[in-house]
Amino acid sequence: MLSGKTVLLGITGGIAAYKICELIRMYKRANANVRVVCTPNALNFVTKLTLQNLSKNDVAVEEFNVEKFNPEHISYADEADIMVIAPASANTISKISGGICDNLLTSIACAFTKPVIIAPAMNTNMWENPIFQENLAKLHYTILEPESGYLACGYEGKGRLCSIDKIFDKTIELLNRRPLTGKKIVITSGGTIEEIDPVRYISNYSSGKMGLALADYAANFGADVSLITTTNVKRKYNVIKVKSALEMQKVLDENIDNADCVIMAAAVADYRAKEVQPQKMKKTSEDEIALTLVKNPDILKALCEKRAGNPAPLIVGFCAESENLLKNATEKISKKGCDYLIANDISRKDIGFSSEYNEVSILKKDGSVKKLEKALKSDIAAQIFEEIYG
Repeated sequence: MLSGKTVLLGITGGIAAYKICELIRMYKRANANVRVVCTPNALNFVTKLTLQNLSKNDVAVEEFNVEKFNPEHISYADEADIMVIAPASANTISKISGGICDNLLTSIACAFTKPVIIAPAMNTNMWENPIFQENLAKLHYTILEPESGYLACGYEGKGRLCSIDKIFDKTIELLNRRPLTGKKIVITSGGTIEEIDPVRYISNYSSGKMGLALADYAANFGADVSLITTTNVKRKYNVIKVKSALEMQKVLDENIDNADCVIMAAAVADYRAKEVQPQKMKKTSEDEIALTLVKNPDILKALCEKRAGNPAPLIVGFCAESENLLKNATEKISKKGCDYLIANDISRKDIGFSSEYNEVSILKKDGSVKKLEKALKSDIAAQIFEEIYG
């Protein structure tokens, strides 16, 4: 299954490192060339000799052990088809997230441009630490979440390395399945900003994380991606920064020629100020002021009307509801005319706006509904694309 493929396997310092020996065997049985890179602390849990015998290759640890003209971290990155970091410690994940390159493994990760799988393993308190979760969320890689159970440290909870089979299967999937190759996909994300004066504006709580997760997934699976977003994003695919609903509509119209799919994940403000004041509005003696608002264009509906019955592009809308989720979403997909509508329940604090997690229902224009249970937004993105193109 992996003939002709090189798997770059990064091992960090954690008790689960011993499990990676079996993963190497699985890769070798699938005819992969396995190159192993360890952090120095990883060798406290598994020996270099063991890893060399299993992989049939030298095991790299030191960053400046250069025998040829090209630096090791670049040559390893160029040679491999995929990078798998397992177990991935909180320390290594946070370093990669921050762009820190203080050992060979983190330097390779920084230079790696192909698919990356990260399988974390750590104490449950470390996994749940909000700072660590912020670091994890910055990574646009495939994250295989740890499992719950009894941990080596004596704790009971989430933190165990996921199954070796899951890592292996995901490697096969990423290397052999590029279902979006040749497709042009345009995605909007973030909450629009409607100015009132030079210092005030109308907006919403959308973080843009769901749209970004969709764009990352599409790019990783071969699509030509354009992300139109109100947030600050740096990616290797096409990212266009916008602010208001009118600007988003204009940029969208300029970028949807020949698009195969348009995903409207942005939270577009329904209204904007009728007049934007050129100077800051001063406080007066009045206890109340009146602000006149006018409707913004319904970008999703206009896009569906412009398509005028043509099968392309495929149009996917999003809706955020605080009550009667399915009832409101069913009415909305009928009014908008899109092919799919992703319904979010924003009344819950553990998912949605600003969270790394989501739980959605996918409505199709034929009336069918599929619920996706709570998961990382990267996992939700994968399931949405599997539903659309599976």
